Amino acid sequence: MYPLLRSLLFTLPPETAHAVALKALTLARSPAGFFTRVVADPVRLMGLDFPNRVGLAAGLDKNGEYIDALAALGFGFIEIGTVTPRPQDGNPRPRLFRLPARRALINRMGFNNRGIDYLVERVGQSRYRGVLGINIGKNKDTPAEKSIDDYLECMKKAYPLAGYLVINISSPNTPGLRQLQNAQELASLLSELTRLRERLTANTGRRVPLAVKIAPDLTSPQIEDIARSIADYAIDGLIVSNTTLSRAGIEGEKYAAETGGLSGAPLLTTSTAVLRDFARRLPTKVTLIGVGGILKAEDALAKIEAGAQLVQVYSGFVYRGPQLITEISNALKKAKE
Repeated sequence: MYPLLRSLLFTLPPETAHAVALKALTLARSPAGFFTRVVADPVRLMGLDFPNRVGLAAGLDKNGEYIDALAALGFGFIEIGTVTPRPQDGNPRPRLFRLPARRALINRMGFNNRGIDYLVERVGQSRYRGVLGINIGKNKDTPAEKSIDDYLECMKKAYPLAGYLVINISSPNTPGLRQLQNAQELASLLSELTRLRERLTANTGRRVPLAVKIAPDLTSPQIEDIARSIADYAIDGLIVSNTTLSRAGIEGEKYAAETGGLSGAPLLTTSTAVLRDFARRLPTKVTLIGVGGILKAEDALAKIEAGAQLVQVYSGFVYRGPQLITEISNALKKAKE
């Protein structure tokens, strides 16, 4: 039924369709597994037990308002956010564009969210007991020299509720954010966050894994620097990758000239190549999560073959719907047999 639903949703502006789809999912109040028939494919990574290896990437549920409804679709883990310390509206609309012929999206949302306090409240009201990732970032108007403070504040408040925390330093839509991927800035950020984690672990008796989400638009020296910092600070996971500033694969398409990050099918080759490069440079104990361009099971398998242990979907989920979760989870399990 999803192709019919998608055709109806695609008659609406993208952000309106996003909101309508999530509201409809909530109203359905469907029991787990109603929409999909996801097979059990348990795996333990980062000290966490995942029922299957297919997750939802951050961005779909920025404020933790739809966790239970999304869990009913059969995801092995759910990532919410990106959340910032203070609420912010994000960039002016329109800021989300569909490219159906290329099965792609361009967005310049700009971390629109209701702030960490609201997200924590909503997570506390959720019944979901699966693996929940909380993706944290900085406010747009926070000066560069104060960026670390934003991450520390979000981490303190999200820590008690997160299955794992994601340090988002790779959105192209917050000015200056990607500078945090540079060697010195990243080392300073990870040093402060891991030091805070040590204190929170001692206070709570619970160690929450940390992952970093990076861009696909990296040079080889940048990849080497990031890999070194991930290893030096004992970061548990790396998410490869966020959206790209490249327009390769969508030349001549309507909206191709819009600013923002490109996701969907055109991102697959680049993000998978960067994933493979990180897999060669990182210790095997670092969990790699492959995301970017997964529209079918074969795409997810390509991520696993490149070194990922888990995968996430977002744009592919928009275009394919819940059936994509079933296809991928079944294929990944079969590939292990």
